Parts: sequence; structure tokens; C-alpha cells
Amino acid sequence: MEIILGKRLKELRQEHGLTQKELSFALGLNAVTYLHYEKGQREPPLAVLADMAKYFDVSVDFLLGLKEF
Repeated sequence: MEIILGKRLKELRQEHGLTQKELSFALGLNAVTYLHYEKGQREPPLAVLADMAKYFDVSVDFLLGLKEF
């Protein structure tokens, strides 16, 4: 799950023209913590995962690689 999540987060972040620092600030996360999510080194708590999905207007299923849209 971590690899797909990290890849999707990076793609979405880049599509929105954001740096990791900008996105982490928007989500209320420490920049290093976000970096670990994007690199697949840690899994975010469910509340953070939901916040990410809301921010990008995608489903949690999409972020996790369970759906392609």
C-alpha cells in the first residue's frame, strides 16, 4: 500500500504545483512526516488519509490504489 500511496501523493502534489513543504503545511503536517508518507516509509493515520483525499478531491480508494479514478 505504501508504494502506491506515495506515488499517488507525489503525482497529485506535482499536478497541483505544490512543494512537499507547501502540501504538508496545507494538511497541517510536519514536512518530514509528509516526506515519509510520500516515500512509502510510513503509513498515515486514517484521519490524515481522509484529509489528503479531501484536499485533492479524490477517494481514499484512489490514494490506496484500489481504484484508478
